[in-house]
Amino acid sequence: MVVISASNYQFFNFRILQNIQKKKEKQHLFNSSSSSPIKSESSELEIRVCVNRTCRKQGSRETLDILSSLAPPHVSVTSCGCLGKCGSGPNLVFLPQAVFVSHCATPARIAQVLATYLGKDDTDDPSRNLAALALRKRAEEELEKGNLSEAEVLLSQAIDLKPSGGLHIIYTTRSSTRLAIGKNMGALEDAKEALALAPYHPQAYLCQGNAFLALEEFVAAENSYSIALQNDPSIRRSKSFKAWVTKLQDKLTAADISS
Repeated sequence: MVVISASNYQFFNFRILQNIQKKKEKQHLFNSSSSSPIKSESSELEIRVCVNRTCRKQGSRETLDILSSLAPPHVSVTSCGCLGKCGSGPNLVFLPQAVFVSHCATPARIAQVLATYLGKDDTDDPSRNLAALALRKRAEEELEKGNLSEAEVLLSQAIDLKPSGGLHIIYTTRSSTRLAIGKNMGALEDAKEALALAPYHPQAYLCQGNAFLALEEFVAAENSYSIALQNDPSIRRSKSFKAWVTKLQDKLTAADISS
């Protein structure tokens, strides 16, 4: 188990705070190749899914998971309490329009409702999104078994379908898969593709940081980690994040000593 020392973690946090302050003063964040925004309040669309007792029994947790996987980056998907119409769920509401929808229990129904909400004219959009999601889920099963190459193939097939939603998640997953295989440049390219689709996606910044770390581009890795932490402070508690911080700190210390 990787144990991060208090001194190392405190030092890294200090460097992150320095980076964030400088970037705030400039109004933009920059890594070694492109501008990298920090998430701020915006007028993004939102879908709230009831997970109260009755809807939960009707499968609203699964509805929440599917919607989260299919929604494009500008659509926020969250759980909520009772929306009324108990017994006709799973129920959800689209905001800010306040459009209520019931009976969202099956993947096909969920995908169709989402496509209608987003105004997709392509009649194949729901089925294509579901097919890509199914491939991603199969890839995740292969990852759990340690079959990295098989997972990469499945994720590539999902990307080739060009789904309108969830593509940034697929790119992020393939990035981490390629990094585990040792395809560091491919991992970096996938992380950048994910960020092009979802500029505020913390996991994509983590993947980018990990790829930079593997490529020994330590300053770029530090910048990516700091942006991820700024966009989602909860990752500070992640064991994997602490392990990456420790590894980066060791590399930075070695670089400072040799310079």
